Amino acid sequence: MRLHPIIAALRRHKAGVTLIVLQIALTMAIVCNAIFLIGQRIERVDRPTGAVEDGLIRVSQSWYGAPTGDDPASVEKLDALQLTDLATLRALPDVQGVAASFSMPLQGEIYSGNLTLNPEQKGLTVTAAYYYGDEHLRSVLGVRLVAGRDFRVDEILHHTIHGSAVSPVVIVSKPIADKLFPHGDALGKTIYQDGKPARIVGIVERLQTPTTSNWGSAWDYNSVIEPVRLDGASASYAVRARPGRTRAAMGEARRALMAIDPMRVMPDTWGIQSMSEIRSKIYRADRGMALVLGLVCAILLLVTTAGITGQTSFWVGQRRKQIGIRRALGARRVDILRYFQTENFLIVTFGIALGLVLAYALSLLLMQRYELPRLPWTYLPVGAVALWLIGQLAVLVPAMRAAAVSPIVATRSV
Repeated sequence: MRLHPIIAALRRHKAGVTLIVLQIALTMAIVCNAIFLIGQRIERVDRPTGAVEDGLIRVSQSWYGAPTGDDPASVEKLDALQLTDLATLRALPDVQGVAASFSMPLQGEIYSGNLTLNPEQKGLTVTAAYYYGDEHLRSVLGVRLVAGRDFRVDEILHHTIHGSAVSPVVIVSKPIADKLFPHGDALGKTIYQDGKPARIVGIVERLQTPTTSNWGSAWDYNSVIEPVRLDGASASYAVRARPGRTRAAMGEARRALMAIDPMRVMPDTWGIQSMSEIRSKIYRADRGMALVLGLVCAILLLVTTAGITGQTSFWVGQRRKQIGIRRALGARRVDILRYFQTENFLIVTFGIALGLVLAYALSLLLMQRYELPRLPWTYLPVGAVALWLIGQLAVLVPAMRAAAVSPIVATRSV
């Protein structure tokens, strides 16, 4: 089949061809970038925290009228309140383990700092989030220990967030160990947390930081567990329920804690939450954005498909006599079908070529305005192939209708 007659026919329909080409180009640009963003959101929502989330519960509460000072008497009273709560929770029948836990993966207060190999804080620096908890925190979270040991009871300190006591030992995540000690000899080494020394006694495989904000995305898994039970007017606990008893443990925990102190503040919405509830709330916006972008892609593809089908149907109606003449001169049905498929292929190709430029330009705009990563080039050929297939499917019905035109149509106006 020669392309010259097809190109000549397209030149006679410049307005319709131009509109379809622009529609395909915009669809190509928007859909490629949208699918990339959807993939990012799905990857973000599905990324593991490093904890065993099934059966993990977070308890957050505040004592009404609790001391607020940093003096020794206030600190001891606050710690006594916390220890009472911990003992009460451990005694519950559906609770397997409990730990003091100022934060949890995905949620809670986040305190961060810089880790170095010298007290002057010079040279290699790693930013990390600090998890404050007791000797049970690592096991209750279910974070896998790949080297070393857990904290001992005698290593646990307790003070307010403003306390000056220095943690003598720490447990770090593997990403931190690999960055500070690339030769794999981190265990037993001394690091400096904001200039203060601490010895690494344990290394966990993975522990996501408490924040999911963009400002912390560069160090998502840089976490340090500190052997410190933080005292304050508010306290949080990590609770590990027995298998299949998460809901029962949540109810027991609320009733037991309120029985000790009915004046404590522990709202229904966030006072006691399972890890699955926390994950659902934290990533609600990401799931919503992925859904909206998916709907936009579907609508654009449907509109583009309808546009191609409608335009081709219109052209078939205009060319019935010419099609009949070609059939009378010996053109087969497959020749007519191939003609319209080739014509559509050329139009879609023009649209894809323009769409490649627009997709790249849109990616640059998103990078500059919203600090999003660049669109990987692999999305472009995939998008092109998808649009070629959609174009061929969209033109198939009107092309088959054209192929069914009888040669007698050529003589009806004679």
